[in-house]
Amino acid sequence: MFYYIEGLVAHLEQGLVVIDCGGVGYACHTSQNTISQIKMGEKARIYTCLHVREDIFELYGFAEQEELNCYKMLTSVSGVGPKAALAILSVAPPSQLALAIITEDEKLLTQAQGIGKKIAQRIVLELRDKMSKANLETAAGDGKAVIMPEKGSVNCMQEAIAALMVLGYSQAEAFKAMEGMETEGMDAESIIRYCLKKLAMQ
Repeated sequence: MFYYIEGLVAHLEQGLVVIDCGGVGYACHTSQNTISQIKMGEKARIYTCLHVREDIFELYGFAEQEELNCYKMLTSVSGVGPKAALAILSVAPPSQLALAIITEDEKLLTQAQGIGKKIAQRIVLELRDKMSKANLETAAGDGKAVIMPEKGSVNCMQEAIAALMVLGYSQAEAFKAMEGMETEGMDAESIIRYCLKKLAMQ
């Protein structure tokens, strides 16, 4: 219904931001990660998703497209609703969440309020399996294959590419973002953050 809402930040509280757009205040449920990136009275763009259930119509919004992608990805897992997804994104921003899925780091997810070990395992298994089947295949014509890294892998480049694909980028976009990049001494999360900044400028 709404791709994004842009306007002045009229109200902020834990888990909620209100954007004044043309004199109308749009209340968006959001994560602490997004709240930390915006300020009262300043202009902000919030990427949104409308949640409809019976008589409930609620907007969920995020400061970054990648975080919205993560929210949609999390709520696609059985048993993970909007509130649980926000709790996870509040402790694990996109780069950390994507890497946690790739490396099967369920402990990071259990730091979120209301997320136990079983649901954390389900999130990791379902999303990792989905990415293995749908996206992490040989790129047509370029001969560059990205195979889902094994748990404990030290191949930071491989993990970073896989994580970028979790965040909604194609394999080709991930490779392009890394062109000319000096990765020696960098861990996977640092590579991901660097690539996200580069991709945001394109």
